[in-house]
Amino acid sequence: MKIYTKTGDKGETGLYGGSRISKASARVESYGNIDELNANIGVAKSHIDDEDVINQLKKIQFDLFTVGSEASTPIDKLFLANGKARLPLVISDKEIEELETWMDAMEEKVEPLQYFILPGGGKASTFLHVARTVCRRAERSLVFLNQSEEVRAELIKYLNRLSDYLFVLARYVSKLNNEPEEYWNPNDRS
Repeated sequence: MKIYTKTGDKGETGLYGGSRISKASARVESYGNIDELNANIGVAKSHIDDEDVINQLKKIQFDLFTVGSEASTPIDKLFLANGKARLPLVISDKEIEELETWMDAMEEKVEPLQYFILPGGGKASTFLHVARTVCRRAERSLVFLNQSEEVRAELIKYLNRLSDYLFVLARYVSKLNNEPEEYWNPNDRS
């Protein structure tokens, strides 16, 4: 099977259910940002040695495919008349609570936050900060899409919580690797 189909050569792409839309649409922008986020998490993951963290990130990447498939599906095509999802998986509060549990455990092991943190540290931490900013963009794009087409609230909530998780994880990975955090302290301009 060839990877190219040539069906998108005129700037349109297909959605679940067969409809076609412009690649410049808010829906395509949103699931494209989610895909970019997933790739950035993969880059960060390749610089991490902690097996528990790697397993968390693998689960998140799996969940992001679920978020992306939901984001690429108009809500009227997402559920059957009986309320059952047409897609094999949908994001629920379970995945959001899982992120919160992981964050709570990591926050117990890092110093309390006193100042804003400058994105950086070692490679893994820096890539996690990049993933966090891409996550925020993905979240904003879903909020934008939701202004014209309904998006399930769980998707926006998941990305909001994921950006928090990536921030905490960047701090946690810096601590694991004995890499100092750099702070933005407006009172210290040295």
